[in-house]
Amino acid sequence: MRAFVRWFFLVLLAVLVLQVFFVFRIASMNALAPQSTSFERSQIWQIVSRQGRLPWRQEWVDYKKISPGLQRAVIASEDSAFTQHGGVWWESLEKAWEKNAKAKAVAEQRAQRRPDTKSTHVKIVGGSTITQQLAKNLFLSGERTLWRKGQEMLITLTLETVLSKRRILEIYLNSVEWGEGVFGAEAAAQHYFRKSAAQLNDWEAARLSVMLPRPRYFEQRAQSAYLASRAETIMARMGDVVLP
Repeated sequence: MRAFVRWFFLVLLAVLVLQVFFVFRIASMNALAPQSTSFERSQIWQIVSRQGRLPWRQEWVDYKKISPGLQRAVIASEDSAFTQHGGVWWESLEKAWEKNAKAKAVAEQRAQRRPDTKSTHVKIVGGSTITQQLAKNLFLSGERTLWRKGQEMLITLTLETVLSKRRILEIYLNSVEWGEGVFGAEAAAQHYFRKSAAQLNDWEAARLSVMLPRPRYFEQRAQSAYLASRAETIMARMGDVVLP
């Protein structure tokens, strides 16, 4: 029993130390840009393992050097309540859970009607805010576990407490993936439109924002009808976005 108690307190201490590390690391981001994110490092390893080389584009630019159109487009596409919530948009999460549950039920019914079907894969819809996405990309792996989701929530609340909304958006736009080895708004603008992030017009900004859920997929399908249609929808919503 004594050994179990000692083990328990050691684990608890390790968890607390980890949270303190996250707090200080995030606090430093008020003045310093993160050198890299956990997601970027994992992508570097995968690209090098697959290609034997590292085609990589990323360049940090200040918030003022990112087109306001891109800022609005990303918020309209990824998190329309960004300036209103405290890091977690519970209504969006609830809708995502309901949609995923319905999709899973339909897949199970289809499998019962057709038992010879090899796969009952269900496309998972996310309800994460921009802050939650940043929390995950900065520090966490892509695995779907209760522990990882709980840690994501804690980091999200820390980001919202320690950093301003404007700084959160600035870090997000400079570190989010826009294609294989393409990270950040400046690299994306140069890669797709041969211009700086500050020079993007609203249509170009909307196109980039629509790519975010599946950037590598849309990088290979730049002329897809869905991409064009969705970009038009985002452009119509951009005027309603309030920037931080």
